[in-house]
Amino acid sequence: MEGRQPKRRKDKYNPYEIYEKNGKYYVSFKSNEEIQNCIEIERTLYDEFNSFELQDLSHMNVVDRHLEQSEVRDSSLYERAIEKEESVEDTVLKKLEEERLHNAIQKLSEIQRRRLIKYYFEEMTYEQIAQEEGCSFRRVAKSVKAAIENLKKILN
Repeated sequence: MEGRQPKRRKDKYNPYEIYEKNGKYYVSFKSNEEIQNCIEIERTLYDEFNSFELQDLSHMNVVDRHLEQSEVRDSSLYERAIEKEESVEDTVLKKLEEERLHNAIQKLSEIQRRRLIKYYFEEMTYEQIAQEEGCSFRRVAKSVKAAIENLKKILN
């Protein structure tokens, strides 16, 4: 039985460890300052710790089984396994919003429209757009910001 430790889950809620060594019983733990402490304890206290740990482990196993069973239902399995299909209403609304945005973008000036499309839809950076158009980074950033402000006005 020497050196035998009860099996216990190791986690942040288990701040101590009990063990037997050379016929003596110990509890080991870290202080708030992360200093490892080891204290010799009486056999009766060791037995109480051991009993508590075994009861705690048994209880946690019951809890785990209960949680797993309560979570596994046909509906939850379906949700875990399959991405939900978009409803017809959501698809139509999404399409209408896209069309509305497309129409609003068409109302922007040619420069704002071109730079906005390159930035958001072609995923170009301000630097790349500026280099392609032969202008400054600042000009492109200002133009895209103005385009967004104009879109807000048009869409509201």
